[in-house]
Amino acid sequence: MKIPNTIWTLLIGIVLTLVSFWYGQNHGLLPVAASDEAVLIDGLFNAMLTVSIGIFLIVEGVLIYSVIKYRRRAGDNEDGPAIEGNVPLEILWTAIPAIIVLGISVYSFDVYNQIGGLSLHDGHEMPMMEESMSKPGTAIAATLTNAPGNLDTNEVALLAEANSGIGTSEDKTGESQPLIVDVAALQYAWLFTYPDTGILTGELHVPIGQEVQLNMKANDVIHAFWVPEFRLKQDVIPGRETQVRFTTRKIGQYPLICAELCGPYHGAMQSQVIVESQADFDSWMQSQQVASKEDLTQAVAINPQELSADKFLAPYTHNMGIHSEMLHQIQH
Repeated sequence: MKIPNTIWTLLIGIVLTLVSFWYGQNHGLLPVAASDEAVLIDGLFNAMLTVSIGIFLIVEGVLIYSVIKYRRRAGDNEDGPAIEGNVPLEILWTAIPAIIVLGISVYSFDVYNQIGGLSLHDGHEMPMMEESMSKPGTAIAATLTNAPGNLDTNEVALLAEANSGIGTSEDKTGESQPLIVDVAALQYAWLFTYPDTGILTGELHVPIGQEVQLNMKANDVIHAFWVPEFRLKQDVIPGRETQVRFTTRKIGQYPLICAELCGPYHGAMQSQVIVESQADFDSWMQSQQVASKEDLTQAVAINPQELSADKFLAPYTHNMGIHSEMLHQIQH
């Protein structure tokens, strides 16, 4: 019994649809989703991959079928029949892609809006840094000595008392407020300052489940803040402050990478984001306050003209993820 072409088309369509949906949801191409925003991005990626797999299989299937069915046979030297066109078919293959593109566009805009995309670039202009510096390493020193961590002993003590529960503050309406972290990007390190305590560190610590707002600026060239597990990638631009928000959902350590070529040691500009429980985060904040104050006091007390850049920055390079050998190479 010969099966009608319409039945074959229907069966092939069902198989292609099932294969596309299965692979689109089980591809395993993305790293673990460690933030609320990652779940939204993954949903969009899976939808686009599902559609792409279906289109790929249809196009390649038609090509293979045509190559086999309409191949040249021995003794057949005649031209094929002239085809003037098929208006319904042309309308179909124009309308379907248009609907797909429109649907993905609406879906993409909705996801972009949910992750705060419309406000990511609402930063304000920041004063440009002076182009000339007295010696290598002073860009890092300027970031450190101008940070809000330069507090006297009494201020540090008061902040230590008020530190418990940082990241869970509420406004007058009772709504939870995001944890604010100031980020400075410079060749070749990430510096994180917690304004509420003045803590300065080279790795980002955040409590799980707490919305985090990063206020980012670059001290020299364009950098890019990228955490693959969070699905976050945001340019950090000299002279302009950019913001990004995210909410973590999995405890762990996640690599932070500069995704913008920023110089010869760009590949070494890496840090990590440590997501921990609220209790562990509060404990870390308290332990860092005294150490941060001591390091900054020591750095400010030294005359930078008397030391090379690598020796001047030695007390806190371990916190920034910068090796002394790298500073020595930058100096020369």
